[in-house]
Amino acid sequence: MAWPDVEVELIAWLGDQLDTRFAAELPANLLDVLPLGQVQRVGGSDDSFRLDRALVDLDAYATTRADASLLAREIRDALVARLPGTRTTAAVFGRVSTVSAPSWRPYENTGLRRCGATYEIFFHPVS
Repeated sequence: MAWPDVEVELIAWLGDQLDTRFAAELPANLLDVLPLGQVQRVGGSDDSFRLDRALVDLDAYATTRADASLLAREIRDALVARLPGTRTTAAVFGRVSTVSAPSWRPYENTGLRRCGATYEIFFHPVS
């Protein structure tokens, strides 16, 4: 059994849910593709058998503070309210909880704003 890549699954799912581009790595032309959501697994664990507990950072990038905040809140709503029970081609998602709610995160480029949050997401491979 291969564990699904939660970043790949969430990037595709969130892209279908929200009218925004999502990626694991920021593109070199970030300012040209805003708004953008970044999905990065930052840790977690598993039960050594079937259930994965991923800790995932989601950052929302936009040209204004208001737009970054709105995107971060839309991501939170999608993950917490709509992702549980969802099945993709590779994973079945269960409980989702907010570890750290959307908040401002510094970014070295002053031409954009970043708002990020961390989520605990349980999933298992499709049988």
